[in-house]
Parts: sequence; structure tokens; C-alpha cells
Amino acid sequence: MSGEILAIDQGTTSSRGIVFAKDGSIAGVGQQEFPQHFPHSGWVEHDPEDIWRTVVETARAALKAAGVAARDLAGIGITNQRETVVIWDRATGKAIHRAIVWQDRRTASACADLREAGAEPDVTARTGLLLDPYFSATKVKWLLDHVPGARARAEKGELAFGTIDSLLLWRLTGGRVHATDATNASRTMLMNIHTGDWDDQLLTLFDVPRAILPEIRDCAAEFGTAEPSIFGAPVPIRGIAGDQQAATVGQACFTPGMMKATYGTGCFALINTGAAPVASKNRLLTTIAYRLGGQTSYALEGSIFIAGAAVQWLRDGLGIVGSAGETGPMAAAADERQDVILVPAFVGLGAPYWDAEARGALYGLTRGTGPKEIARAALEAVCFQTADLVGAMRDDWGTKGNTVLRVDGGMAASDWTMQRLADLLDAPVDRPVIAETTAQGAAYLAGLQAGAFPDPETFGRKWSLERRFTPAMAPKERQRRLALWQDAVRRTLS
Repeated sequence: MSGEILAIDQGTTSSRGIVFAKDGSIAGVGQQEFPQHFPHSGWVEHDPEDIWRTVVETARAALKAAGVAARDLAGIGITNQRETVVIWDRATGKAIHRAIVWQDRRTASACADLREAGAEPDVTARTGLLLDPYFSATKVKWLLDHVPGARARAEKGELAFGTIDSLLLWRLTGGRVHATDATNASRTMLMNIHTGDWDDQLLTLFDVPRAILPEIRDCAAEFGTAEPSIFGAPVPIRGIAGDQQAATVGQACFTPGMMKATYGTGCFALINTGAAPVASKNRLLTTIAYRLGGQTSYALEGSIFIAGAAVQWLRDGLGIVGSAGETGPMAAAADERQDVILVPAFVGLGAPYWDAEARGALYGLTRGTGPKEIARAALEAVCFQTADLVGAMRDDWGTKGNTVLRVDGGMAASDWTMQRLADLLDAPVDRPVIAETTAQGAAYLAGLQAGAFPDPETFGRKWSLERRFTPAMAPKERQRRLALWQDAVRRTLS
């Protein structure tokens, strides 16, 4: 064993395998996109077989690119799109239905009914979450109620539920391990974040049988061993975390008050709040940042549903860009006299609004508006939404918060976007040398468990800055643009 770690990064639109060397550098990468399914308006599904196929193929490609044999790995770390739901047959490992993706809004009315019945305060007290179709619980109930025979089979223990990490763990271990980690479990709306276990009252409320649930473990743990037929040798699986928590670890946000934002399909900002959960006054989520050695660290999180997906819309929906890399130069060349504002509520609005029925809108269009102005509006919308989240975090956390925001993910590569973000936040934005912080966090957890990587404090000191973006916008212009955004949001809310 030479000590490399294979990180499996299973995202919303693609799967990636990344091999990290012992010094934390990237040795090899494999990536594949997979199909998205939209059977009805507001519904989003994935085929679990597409996910499994691309995970295996990209992991093998990463090993090949790194020139590393499976027998040389110190372990596998898994990070995944959170809240996405799969239920599968324990006997065959096959899903009973396509995965229902975190973006899916089919259970919005069920959540509204529960809110009207007065259930939300207790749900929030137990889970730190708000009643929204974003989370897993109502998706699980929908599958059990709509797939013929599913509920009866679930109660008999014939079916297994999991978020994507659990499905991958089950498949990798040949069906021997049905488990998840504390971060993924905390996003299901079925786990009590104070006790760290599944909550019987929540299971009753959402009508989910305990028999289908995985075991909850620490983020760094011995999760089982991948079958030798998959990669050519047995490999221990030693780390699991949901994608945003993995990015928090990868960004070395181990000190209370540190903030990070990850820009993928959506954008998710977290602030570490330490050993005690903090209740938000601004409709942010209280969640688990990580659990190591049985000790839980908490975070406040704000969720933006559409970030990089807005750029995909420019490319695939409107056809005004050929690639994501074109949007920054287009935004820089846009007419600054035009105040075009995009509210990208394609699947509703997340924090701090939590409006599942809102839909996207463009404001300020004139005959002079063209692709450049729309591209700028799409990038700026992500910055406006992040400003909403960071403002809420500052208010919830008080004056103790670190005002620097660490960023990662695909959109963080856009200099124009990161500069506009610093301008609107009126705070520094730090971009690390290793941008693949989500995969790096998963690798770090596995390496920590294997004894190949250092303790969190030492790891934090090794975090390396690539570029800091500092505010350059005049205060009056910042306030004007933020006011335009707030007015557009008010007009869009359902």
C-alpha cells in the first residue's frame, strides 16, 4: 500500500473519481455526465444504474490516469449529492423507481399540508430543517405510497432506503453494508440532530418504517470493503460525507465562525458553529458539519437551488453560450447601463425565502438586451443569492463570524463572478489552490481514518490560497444593485 486515496464524488449532473496522493495533490481524475430526467414540471429524477455505471467507470479512469493499482490505495472516500432518495430491493440491489433528486418539487403540497397542520416547529426543533420538498422524508413517503406494493415490502424489511452514499456503499460492498454517515442522515429530515439517531416521532409523522433505514456512522469510519471484482483488489471504504459537508472539511473550516460556499449545480454556504447547534432567526438550516470520533460539530447552512444550473440553462436552454467558460467574458462586456436581473427560481427559491412555488423570471429587459446582459444576470444572480445567505449567517452568528468567504466548485473558477461576489458581499473571497475541495474532503476523511493524513488542525494549516478577491465596488452602487435584486425577488415570490 502506497497511501493514495480514491475519492468518489457523485454529483447531481456528473460522477467523478479523483485519486489524491499522500501530499494532498491530485494524481488522476475521471469524470462523466449522466442523463437528467424531468417526467413532469418540477420533477427531477436520476436512473440509479446511470449513477452506478458512471461511478465505477470514472473511478477506474482516475486510477488508470494516476497509475495507481487498487491494492495500493489506503482507502476510498465517498461524497455525494445530498437528499436524493433511492429505495432498492435488498435481494437484487435494484431500485424500485428512479432516484428522486433533491431538486424535485413533487411533494410541495405534502409539505404545505404539514405546515398548515402545525408540524414545522417540532420538525425544525428535532432536525434543524424546514418543511420543504428539498429534503428526503416526503420523497421517501411518496415512493412508498406510489410504487405498487412498496409499503408492504418495506414493512417486511425487503427494501432498503438510502441517500446516494448508502446506495454506493451497498453496491461497492456487494450488499453487505447498509449504512450512511451523520451528515447525510442529518439531511433526510428523519434524524434527530441532537441525539444523532433516527427519530421515532419523525418516522411516525412521515410514515417511514424503521426497517428500511441505514445505520448511522461517523464521517471517518470503517464502512466496509469494496469487492475486488470492481477495482481489481479489495479496498477499504473509510470516509463518507454529503457534498457540502465534505467541501467544508476540504476547505479546512474546522474553526467556529469559518464560512465556505460551494458552487455546483446549486450553491451551498455553511458556517461552522462548533459543538452546539445554533437556531437560525433567518430561516437558515441547522445541520451537522461533520462527526469525528463520536464528536459532532454543527453548522448553519443556506441553500441556493440554482447556481451552475443557470449557466447550463444559458447553454442548453437558450443556446447563447457554447461553454461555461464563455460567460465571464460575456458578463464583463455587458452594457453596465442595463439593470437586467435574473431570479433563477426554476425549481423554487431556497434560503432564506423557502418558496417552493416561485418560478424563474427576468426583469429589466429592453430592446437593447442581448446575450451578454443575460449572461451577466445569470452569474450575478448567484452572487446576489450568496449575499442573502452570508447576511443571514452574519446576523445569526453575530459579530463573532469570520467575514472571509472560502469558495470552491465550478463557478469559483470565474474571476468575474468571484470579483462581483466580493463586491456584493463587501468582504474578501478566498479561492484555494486545490479547487476540488468536495472530493478533497472525502479523501481527507478516508485518509484520516487510515492514518495517512494528519489531524484536522495540521490539515487546516496546509490549506493554501490561490487568489483573494477584495471588494472594489462603490458602496452606493452595491446598495443600489442589492436593492434591485430584493425588488425582483419580491415580485417573484409566489
